[in-house]
Parts: sequence; structure tokens; C-alpha cells
Amino acid sequence: MIKMLHLLFVLLTFGAFVGKMWVSVSRPELLTQKAFKIAPHVISSLLLLTGIILVFQGQWLSGDYGWLVAKLIALVGFIGLGVLSMHTEGTNRWLAFAGTIVCFIYISIVAVSKNPWFFL
Repeated sequence: MIKMLHLLFVLLTFGAFVGKMWVSVSRPELLTQKAFKIAPHVISSLLLLTGIILVFQGQWLSGDYGWLVAKLIALVGFIGLGVLSMHTEGTNRWLAFAGTIVCFIYISIVAVSKNPWFFL
């Protein structure tokens, strides 16, 4: 059950990020509404909470947990690049957006494979 909730929040987080990016380009005046400011933080917090529950439920800290550290580092990159993509303009915005998508894909692949070096 927790895993399904976590996967739901993964999809909602990604959708909220892409949607907020689309709104920031097409109708930036909507970003001043309270829902656009609060909802992504609520979704991301629930994603993080379900992830923490899964770590302890799956006893993943008792074995090789390098993949969890890699996911956390990539999560920091995801957040940083996401913030950068929302607060910059022009080419830098789209480079940060692309970097955010790459971080999301990396986190997803590591979550499934449990291998932070899957590309080697």
C-alpha cells in the first residue's frame, strides 16, 4: 500500500513540476494563486514521507544502501535545478529544466535497479 502511494506521489510530483513549468511559460499570472504555491510542496512532502516509511519498512538500511545515498544526492540536484528552472529565463531555464528531468529519470532507474552505477 505504501509503495503504491509512493509511486502515486512520484507521478504527481513529476506532473506538478512539468505543469508548473508549462503554466510559468503560458500563463505566469496563475503562479500567484495559493494552490500553485502550496500543492507542489504538499505533494513533495508526502512523497518524501512515504519514501522514508518504505526505507524502514523494507529494512534497506541494514544492507547495501549506496543506492539510497545516490537517490538522495540526485534528489538535491532535482530540487536545486527545479528551483533554478522556475527562477531563471531563456536558455538557462531550459537547461535547468532538462537537468531536472535527467535527475528524475536517474532517481527512477536507481529506485528500480538498486544500482547507482547502472550506466557503467
